Amino acid sequence: MNLHPDYLLNEVNEPADIKDMSLDQLHELADEMRQLILERDEKIGGHVGPNLGIVETALAYHFVFDSPHDKVIWDVSHQSYPHKMLTGRKQGFLDPDHYEDVSGFTSPEESDHDFFQIGHTSTSIALAVGMAESRDLQKKHENIVAVIGDGSLSGGLAFEGLNNAAKLHSNLIIVVNDNNMSIDHNQGGLYQGLKELRDTHGDSANNIFKFMGLDYRYVEDGNNLADMIKVFQEVKDIDHPIVLHVHTLKGAGYQLAIDNEMAYHWRGPFDGKTGHSTTPAPQESYSSAVIDELLKEIDAGVDIAAINAAIPGMFDLKRFEKAHPDRYFDVGIAEQMSVSSAVAMAQEGTRPVVFESSTFLQRAYDQLIHDVALNDVPIVMIVRGGTISSESATHQGTFDISYISSLPNIEYLTPTSVEEMISMLRWAIKQTDTPVVIRQPERTLLHRPATQNDYSNIDYEIAHQGSEVAIFAVGDFWKLGEEVREELQKKLNIDATLINPKSVTNIDPDDLHHLQEDHDIVVTLEDGNLSGGFGETIDRYYSASEMKVLNFGAPREFSDNIPYDVLAEWYHLTPELIVDDIEKVVHQI
Repeated sequence: MNLHPDYLLNEVNEPADIKDMSLDQLHELADEMRQLILERDEKIGGHVGPNLGIVETALAYHFVFDSPHDKVIWDVSHQSYPHKMLTGRKQGFLDPDHYEDVSGFTSPEESDHDFFQIGHTSTSIALAVGMAESRDLQKKHENIVAVIGDGSLSGGLAFEGLNNAAKLHSNLIIVVNDNNMSIDHNQGGLYQGLKELRDTHGDSANNIFKFMGLDYRYVEDGNNLADMIKVFQEVKDIDHPIVLHVHTLKGAGYQLAIDNEMAYHWRGPFDGKTGHSTTPAPQESYSSAVIDELLKEIDAGVDIAAINAAIPGMFDLKRFEKAHPDRYFDVGIAEQMSVSSAVAMAQEGTRPVVFESSTFLQRAYDQLIHDVALNDVPIVMIVRGGTISSESATHQGTFDISYISSLPNIEYLTPTSVEEMISMLRWAIKQTDTPVVIRQPERTLLHRPATQNDYSNIDYEIAHQGSEVAIFAVGDFWKLGEEVREELQKKLNIDATLINPKSVTNIDPDDLHHLQEDHDIVVTLEDGNLSGGFGETIDRYYSASEMKVLNFGAPREFSDNIPYDVLAEWYHLTPELIVDDIEKVVHQI
């Protein structure tokens, strides 16, 4: 169902189709693309501001360069919608029935014009350098273009890429898309230098790109299509690395996105006229409960600092910042910095609470090992997004249990409810013996009392005492555990034991030992990757016994934009399928 049969975009099947268009036609095409971005994002959600701001850059690139012979790498790639429209995927924007066919990020499986799956920031320059080095070794001749936002420049890999780009003696074009905005406001001294460059139209002597040995040009209006075409024509086939510093407007063409850049960086479905979300907002949340508790702790005299890496909206941190701006530290898109600085704060006596996304925290894995675990310093960390995800393969939250619980000296707690999460947070802030990570639930908000206040030693909560089958329901899968217990009773007349393990790093050996007295089967349910997960810990414990152990979670794979209900069928994560699997083992005993 093409809602716009009269659109000029209908005539574009590949980039070559725009090369003979007039400037007026290209402007018309730009207007259409902005309208389609808004219509798609209004319906299914997505990145709004980044894509609206990059339309002219994408059009100019494909007008001047010869994709896929010439290659463009979009950093993060959450701004690749216009690029996709011009490279054979227009139906994913013209036809609502095909919106879900196109990923929100670049994908080589979709098109030969995409070269990497990218969903994390600061990578494009390093990838482009590697492509250019390979091109030179093979004596090939094509343009390599990296597009990176000013917010992405705060990540350490961007600096590593720039540093190594200067060593090339061949073609490399780095487009710095500078809209003076990251997900939230930019953070750090780098942005003073970028502002000076903008204010002086690129003439300031304070130029980090020239300092690194790179050629440099400034484009004042990156949303001026003629200017972008002209500068791309001038640098095409250049014989050395150059930075094009392009000043753009995030959200260009849609005033609501311009006026509220953070809210429109990424949005769930919304009403385009009013900007109001069409998904009802929850009345309460785990994040708001955490902030409430931190404010109480500060009022009680505890020396607390909150640290995050450019995603305050994910954790209600704007409210914390408003109350205590001197205790709020946003390090920009730099997870490594957030973790290491927290370790140093804790060493000096402050109680840092670090807020991390599961999928972004993996970029600081070395810091988790070397700075947190090795130094055994009592930081507190809240991790969100640790779930079996229906999102892009670039944003998977399934791996955090595996990569955190494998490390010594870290306690990883998994609350099942608001009350239990706050109980764990209070203990984590008070204790000074070990780093504590708390996995914030993501699915159903539950209220149920905490059964422990001191988590120095883990005491399993036996929420229901039964026999034959014991169900360990980890954190967010508590409700699933209750449903499995009910289904077992109904279908097999088995009164199963239901257990809240509270932690995925430490076990309760007494309870595990006594389960063998009147249980034959142990079932583990975890909202994450089975490889290296909690289930494997329990499986190892019982490996020398006759206890049968069934682990339920995600296999070691990337899922890509697959609805959770489909994944639940594939992974046997419905009560009915879990009980079917248990029944097969029951018949073997």
